[in-house]
Amino acid sequence: MYLDDLEPGFAWETAARTVTEDDILAFARDWDPQPFHIDREAAQASPFGGIIASGFHSLVVAFRLIYESGVWNEASMGSPGMEEVRWLLPVRPGDTLKVRCEVLSVSPSQSRPDRGRARFRYDAFNQDGEKALSFTTIQILARRPG
Repeated sequence: MYLDDLEPGFAWETAARTVTEDDILAFARDWDPQPFHIDREAAQASPFGGIIASGFHSLVVAFRLIYESGVWNEASMGSPGMEEVRWLLPVRPGDTLKVRCEVLSVSPSQSRPDRGRARFRYDAFNQDGEKALSFTTIQILARRPG
């Protein structure tokens, strides 16, 4: 979909993806090696009571699901950033995430008529329907050709 195809209130859900302990350990070893992400004993003794995914890992899993949904891929021209990133529940080995996506606003560019900005709200839920994380992004999208 292009910017012109979107309107506030349009929503969709992504497919689901299960996060394995191997996924969590591999990501954390490379990018967030806090003990409760990489060490089973330390994680068990932590307030989390076991291994949990890095919030950044959960975020990129959610983004991958959003991208794989294909809604704005063809029109994507990048993003100037994210807002309101919240990690609400730990993501644990075996959790299955899916994302509910909603268009909050759409604004054609005043200076570049081939594009505009859409603001999206993304909420990722685990297999029990509990919200694990949420974030808002601004996506620069191409306008429909012609």
